[in-house]
Amino acid sequence: MTWQLPYLRPAALAGRHFSTVIVGAGINGVGVFRDLALQRVDCLLIDKGDFGAGASSAPSRMIHGGLRYLENGSFSLVAEATRERNLLLRNAPHLVRPLKTVVPLSSLFGGLASSALRFFGRNPPQKRTRGLLAVALGLMLYDLLGRDQRALPRHRIERLAAADRPLFRDAIRWAATYFDAWISHPEWLIQELIADACKDQPRSAAINYCRAVACAGNMLSLRDELTGEVVHVTADCVVNAGGAWLDRCSEVLGGAAPRVMGTKGSHLVLDHEPLRRALDGRMAYFEAVDGRVCIVYPFLGRVLVGSTDIPVVDPDRVETEAQEVDYLLDVLRELFPKLSFGHGDVVYTFVGVRPLARSDAQQPGQISRDHSVVVDPPDARRKIPVVGLVGGKWTTFRALAEEASDRVLQQLGRLRTGSTRELPIGGGAGYPADEAACQQLVQRIVSASGLPEARASALIARYGSRAPVLAQRLAASGDRPLVHAPGYSAAEIGYLCLETSVVHLSDLVIRRTLLAIRGQVDDAVLAELANVAAEVLGWSEQRREKELHECARLLRERHGVRLSAVQPAANEASAFEASSLVP
Repeated sequence: MTWQLPYLRPAALAGRHFSTVIVGAGINGVGVFRDLALQRVDCLLIDKGDFGAGASSAPSRMIHGGLRYLENGSFSLVAEATRERNLLLRNAPHLVRPLKTVVPLSSLFGGLASSALRFFGRNPPQKRTRGLLAVALGLMLYDLLGRDQRALPRHRIERLAAADRPLFRDAIRWAATYFDAWISHPEWLIQELIADACKDQPRSAAINYCRAVACAGNMLSLRDELTGEVVHVTADCVVNAGGAWLDRCSEVLGGAAPRVMGTKGSHLVLDHEPLRRALDGRMAYFEAVDGRVCIVYPFLGRVLVGSTDIPVVDPDRVETEAQEVDYLLDVLRELFPKLSFGHGDVVYTFVGVRPLARSDAQQPGQISRDHSVVVDPPDARRKIPVVGLVGGKWTTFRALAEEASDRVLQQLGRLRTGSTRELPIGGGAGYPADEAACQQLVQRIVSASGLPEARASALIARYGSRAPVLAQRLAASGDRPLVHAPGYSAAEIGYLCLETSVVHLSDLVIRRTLLAIRGQVDDAVLAELANVAAEVLGWSEQRREKELHECARLLRERHGVRLSAVQPAANEASAFEASSLVP
């Protein structure tokens, strides 16, 4: 299999030297890891938790240019973000897909004055509604800034279609339609970037559950969060990609004054078939009565709703609170008054902390979403430079990583030798160009492996062009469907455990698969996954019980998953269900 990666534990690195150590394995840190690998720079990537377990695993799953940032005059950010959106549509087509978006409008002139006030840095009234003209002007500029690569159709504005009149509130008269993009499995893109980096630079390594605890001279002390063992490595440069934890990392690495602040964004995933059908594959992008911009769109058979924007102090202590769930449900009732919404529709919640540059803005929405790269030079204690990543958003990770890598290369006295701009990511390399080519790939997998068509389609949706190799491997192991989660097989779960550095059961359930976010985890599913992981990873019965308990607690307390104490009896599954047609 092509995914034999140098995922190690810290003890294996004791005494080694790396050109660069990257602290923080969210999307921005992983982006730097991948970019530097292309320059043949040997790097060590570490994170105190799992890869991408912070804000990078809790975005709105939109890959977008940031239409609303235009009101703040952030033209360069929107231009960069639309360009990077289009690049991701090309470089990761197996995970990033176009998203048709509709903006429901009830007035003609509303929001013009408020938008002007916001543009000039003034605070508009909290209760305001953007009208047709304000949105039309914004979308014209949005199209203009994204003009370099016509990856998506231009916007249009029209009277509300008859089919949509039963969906929105009666006051809605027009609909503006434009395109952005969405990502099905951001955590998997992070895994693919790590794999690509390690292939390009075999001397690099990535370690999760490894915390930097000290930095002196050119030596970093690293603690294995599983065993408590501390080892030492040396480096010529350090990258602080801590995101919302940037300032805490700076305290360890020796950095400047505080640079970031955080706001949390909570999201809901609903099992609401009437709303999913009515949306018809589109995202509704709208303004709540309090002025907060919200989104709702179909997501893997469910409906994703977001988000809140609340300042937080401690990024380690955030959760989706009851009042946030109530707020988002009320927003849905406001826009879709003909449908009913309740807590019983919520199958999953998730929250991430946005790493924003420190600001005196009175409202969270007014804080810039732009990013910057700063360099803390060597000092009396630390003899190597620290390159810090301030801010950043999912869509623009590649551009930020390129900027940060250039600063690292300056510190190392090396020159850039390649760009990730046109570089496919993981299973995006050689991905079928259209539906006909995708069906041909399905048939090739079926012929070569003997797997059912539905199973082949599911593997392509998850792993892109890497599906044929994986299918052969899984078929050789029998590819037996799980009893309680037949969209996956025991062999596939074993592959994820062994080759993507699964340490805890929660890594597997929440980030390596899409079972949790799709509301498909119950007690029986969790127990079956724990059994497979325990067998593959060699867990004792005591370790298995501990992992099961901790994962269940996390799902209940942090993600609102309803788990009971009673596990249903096992039922045999003879084949993969139709639900496996999606990732």
